[in-house]
Amino acid sequence: MGDTLHITNGNGLLFTAEITIPDIKKCTVNIISKVLQPKRNYSLHLAVAPTKMNDRYEWFLEKATEIGIDNITPVICDHSERKIIKAERFEKILQSAMKQSLNCYLPKLNESVSFKNFINQDFTGDLFIAHCEETDKTSLKQLLQPKRHITILIGPEGDFSVKEIEQALQNKFKPVTLGDTRLRTETAAIVACHSVAFINEL
Repeated sequence: MGDTLHITNGNGLLFTAEITIPDIKKCTVNIISKVLQPKRNYSLHLAVAPTKMNDRYEWFLEKATEIGIDNITPVICDHSERKIIKAERFEKILQSAMKQSLNCYLPKLNESVSFKNFINQDFTGDLFIAHCEETDKTSLKQLLQPKRHITILIGPEGDFSVKEIEQALQNKFKPVTLGDTRLRTETAAIVACHSVAFINEL
């Protein structure tokens, strides 16, 4: 009783509160102050195919939240080995990572969607698809610009199919590479996430 807590609603508000009735399951607090934390000057939407092993996707969710991300969409692709996600568990991981990193904005976890339905949406900002096919691609870091709305597609372990890549290009997604080595899905997603965060620190 009397201890101070810091609480967030996940939408940018940070509350300072004092415990008035302590309880392990449901305590009562008195709000002392509230502050709206500033948002980042960019937004990042990562559309990432579910990994075969759930723990790898969970690792991506945790680290991306710590680095900085706004929207996450699990995309079901032609080569996806996993097509069902554990949304409730994923939400808990996002909340935990948000609190651990002292962030007041909770990333939005969208419902899983087919690749075709995802790319046929109306997008704003810069659109990229990272794939491993031996075609003309540009380094993501060369194309990124600060203070932009960015959407990046990351494929499953078996990569996007040729058909999916063609569909993405037709829908104005730019083909990019994330480096000289072949990355796992979750690693590629983190590299993309960090690249966007880095360019916005300059």
